[in-house]
Amino acid sequence: MEKLNYATLEKSGYSGYILKDAPEKVLQFGEGNFLRAFVDYWFDLANENAGWNGKCVLVQPIAPGLAGMINEQEGLYTLYLRGSQNGQKVDDKRVISSVSRCLNPYEKAGFDAMMEVAVSDDLEYIVSNTTEAGIVYDPACALEDVPASSFPGKLTQVLYRRWKAGKKGLIILACELIDNNGKELLKCVNQYVAQWGLEPEFSNYVNHDCTFCGSLVDRIVPGRIRDPEEVAQLEQKHGYADPLLDVGEVFGVWVIEGDPKLNDVLPFRKAGLEDKVFVTPDMTPYKKRKVRILNGAHTGFVLGAYLGGFDIVRDCMNDPTILGYMNKMLLEEIVPILPLDQEDCKQFAAAVQDRFNNPFVNHELMSISLNSTSKWRARNMPSFLEYISLKGHLPTCLTMSFAAYIAFFSNDIQELTDKALICRRPKGNTYACSDDRWVLEFYYAHRNDTPEELVHAVMTNQQMWGQDLTQIAGFESATVENLKMIRTQGAIAAYKACL
Repeated sequence: MEKLNYATLEKSGYSGYILKDAPEKVLQFGEGNFLRAFVDYWFDLANENAGWNGKCVLVQPIAPGLAGMINEQEGLYTLYLRGSQNGQKVDDKRVISSVSRCLNPYEKAGFDAMMEVAVSDDLEYIVSNTTEAGIVYDPACALEDVPASSFPGKLTQVLYRRWKAGKKGLIILACELIDNNGKELLKCVNQYVAQWGLEPEFSNYVNHDCTFCGSLVDRIVPGRIRDPEEVAQLEQKHGYADPLLDVGEVFGVWVIEGDPKLNDVLPFRKAGLEDKVFVTPDMTPYKKRKVRILNGAHTGFVLGAYLGGFDIVRDCMNDPTILGYMNKMLLEEIVPILPLDQEDCKQFAAAVQDRFNNPFVNHELMSISLNSTSKWRARNMPSFLEYISLKGHLPTCLTMSFAAYIAFFSNDIQELTDKALICRRPKGNTYACSDDRWVLEFYYAHRNDTPEELVHAVMTNQQMWGQDLTQIAGFESATVENLKMIRTQGAIAAYKACL
């Protein structure tokens, strides 16, 4: 079976949109599954729907990478967006042609090619997703390095070369999963400007002619298909082999922080994607929406659901009690207190149900349970406290979620190992609680407590919550009763009691 390229694609009879030649307008640091299923997908739609007529040049952020494979396929790859939308199964295929090539800057030829792109009149944007560890300042980097080892170091080299060539400033879109990603990236670049003793005029170019935007990215990307039988079936169906085939969920939103005027500069609004990719002066509310609704839903129901005998998220969405509990928590306790358009939040919450019900992804509850103490504090406690402040009483489901959290970490504790706290599930099997070591030691030390003693100890542990939760009227007594219900009647019965 021949590998995918423009010639084999033509022979395969593919009838979808393809753009073979176009100016290289994007320099993209990162060539992995996520960016190819997200950023390059949006640019591909901009080509088709808005006549953007642009290509993305990818750059390997680290030495081992995909440059060879991408170039062998002339930048082409197959993308499947899979999931559930409005209750219907979706399995859409698209061949992405927005990528021109991929450079390996750790080879002299690749570094030189990157610098040629840097001074191109066609270049408009730099995009990055170099993982959470990518936006870091490494003082060991030097301007003369080929290349600088850190991503911000490489970016400074690229911008300096462009400035010296007298070319216009660029729009930089950071997609790394850290807070204030755009501001942190600019901060690192400015550190290199100072360390390397570069001209004040270049500093002005970086800070005023270039536009550094933070962004919030939201799409689950499982990546490549691992089942060899399915791979073989798809190759027969496609008429070509594609080792770069990528898989993402249907849902996708890219919130870019910056001057809203950029909506008229970026090609996405013109492509009809204004509800999927847009610029806002402050993305904090959208981050809050994602953390409170999507992540908050996960942390709010999975621990009790696991104790109730469930193992994967999709099965929970097919249980009327868990689904009803989650929806009540979202629509009555979380969404109403968010400082965003309520209809927008309700639509986001409805999309969460579809995303959790993805027939192609077996998302294990135990993987979501990792570090649940800090997760409940970050994702659920703000909604819990704001609800009480606004409504004057306890939110039923969020209050139960706290008891489910305690139950998960204290259910028939067996032992404390070097790696985890081992508990026993009601249906008989043991499970490993993974969290900060001090959290695990705390629960092990309180393994023989009565419900009253345990709840009081948890709530007064200010290292966990940053405050004494027993000071919240009625919370301690409600949690004791909820914990007893979970232990005697089961977590699903406790969830049902909330409805």
